[in-house]
Amino acid sequence: MSPVIESDEHKDLRAAVAALGKRYGREYVTTLLKEGRHPTELWAEAAKLGYLGVNLPEEYGGGGGGIAELSIVLEELGAAGCPLLMLVVSPAICGTVIARFGTTAQKERWLPGLADGTRTMAFGITEPDAGSNSHRITTTARREGDEWVLTGRKVFISGVDIADATLIVGRTEDARTGSLKPCLFIVPRDTSGFGRRQLDMELSSAEKQFELTLDDVRLPADALVGDEDAGLLQLFAGLNPERVMTAAFAVGMGRYALSRAVEYARERTVWKQPIGAHQAIAHPLAQVHIELELARLMMQKAAHLYDAGDDIGAGEAANMAKYAAGEACVKAVDQAVHTLGGNGLTREFGLASLITAARVSRIAPVSREMILNYVSHQTLGLPKSY
Repeated sequence: MSPVIESDEHKDLRAAVAALGKRYGREYVTTLLKEGRHPTELWAEAAKLGYLGVNLPEEYGGGGGGIAELSIVLEELGAAGCPLLMLVVSPAICGTVIARFGTTAQKERWLPGLADGTRTMAFGITEPDAGSNSHRITTTARREGDEWVLTGRKVFISGVDIADATLIVGRTEDARTGSLKPCLFIVPRDTSGFGRRQLDMELSSAEKQFELTLDDVRLPADALVGDEDAGLLQLFAGLNPERVMTAAFAVGMGRYALSRAVEYARERTVWKQPIGAHQAIAHPLAQVHIELELARLMMQKAAHLYDAGDDIGAGEAANMAKYAAGEACVKAVDQAVHTLGGNGLTREFGLASLITAARVSRIAPVSREMILNYVSHQTLGLPKSY
């Protein structure tokens, strides 16, 4: 089966998740934001239906699928106006890393809960002074007897307040060379020395962003995920799904905005005919639809390559998918707001808040410029500028 033509199983999953999303919709999200709550009802129902852990191994309560299936779940919830940001983090990044590299004890402890939604895990990589340069991560881990001691800071970490633990990217010193290498540690929320401060974001989202401080955080030896020497491989095993899922988030949001604009353009009548009959309205919406479909195709390719075990091919495709989806999403939201005119800026139509949200897919988890750097020197073989 070609990865770009969806199987009947995938089509059925899409339809089922779309039906769930429709029952909640954008109004559910706006109510949550007003009340300052988390999407616990939608999370619990998606979990009960087996959607949250669709990518995790069956032996630990998951669906035994891959990122292809999980990206469908996020995209369809997004297209219904109620995406779950923690899907990107908890099952996609943390669940994948633990399933691929964790010890049997770590898998038994975490995967069943991540699969059934009773436990969530955040992911901490970004630092105030490192930005997109993961080689400049300064959070360090040193061995002291049977323990690891972590020191450092993280910023823009989603959902730490609701997560049972955070998968922290630190660096350990290589005993042989003395150079620092990345390693991943599971840090439970209530660990001594693990502090958090909520960031004041202009972004309308139920999931909050945090700055973290690790002040001599002591962890048992088994907090280290996988092999100390396979750090970089393990890190990218989490980052490729993150990019695919960010693309799914963006495509879903873009589809939601487009559907609202199309609905409005069909019904809004000026000069005796619907405004959608005017090419100045219709053509930009058609362009947006094409660009979202193209982004989704690349996302499906990236998910297929990742699930097939081609980490290098998936890395390239996931970066391209994330770039294409971010651009398409921003354009879709902008065009949708423009189609509605003044109504596009009212709370009633709920599109204005997406202007800020759409920008996220251009910036996080890696900026579009860093993706262009990646493609220019990794794919095209051009010299590095940094």
